[in-house]
Amino acid sequence: MEKPKPTPVDLSPDLEQVQDAERKAHCIALLEAALFVAGRPLDVNELCQVIGSRSKKKAQKYADILIQEYNARSTALEILALKDERYVLQVKAEYTHLIQKLVNRPLLSSGPLKTLSYIALRQPISQKRVIDVRGQHAYGHIKELKERRLIQAEKSGRSMALKTTGDFADYFGLPNDITEMKRNLKKIFGDALKDESEK
Repeated sequence: MEKPKPTPVDLSPDLEQVQDAERKAHCIALLEAALFVAGRPLDVNELCQVIGSRSKKKAQKYADILIQEYNARSTALEILALKDERYVLQVKAEYTHLIQKLVNRPLLSSGPLKTLSYIALRQPISQKRVIDVRGQHAYGHIKELKERRLIQAEKSGRSMALKTTGDFADYFGLPNDITEMKRNLKKIFGDALKDESEK
């Protein structure tokens, strides 16, 4: 009696699985590139735009995979999940003081930095008060600070109340709590706080 021939096993990988894996790797690479280029925290909606998906869960899943990949490497960079569904790629704290001298251009020049320090120490503060103390040129500073997402303005009566953003706290490594933040600001701004009215 003739033995039945064994059914041939398909050893070729499932094409759909391969394509899914490639798509996933591509999306993760896109997120890494976006976080690198942005130089600031990106929220989950921005990550969705980057990968071309409406699914926040998918964007967060890919971001979490990227975080795990960075944690597994012995590298000076890290990706952190921040509050309010935001993610940032940054240099680890233990390396920042070593590379500080290589940074050619500061985030802000002296004038806007002094205006920012004045706002941060007295927030929420009216835009009118900031202009009275810092001078007419502070309109330009406020515009720049808003564009860099370091401050935000909220309607307060006939004026605008200015206060710092989560991005500001993240960039300067400060707590989001305003009271705690104010305690730490002198360490960050140094000489800029000595004469806040200097133009």
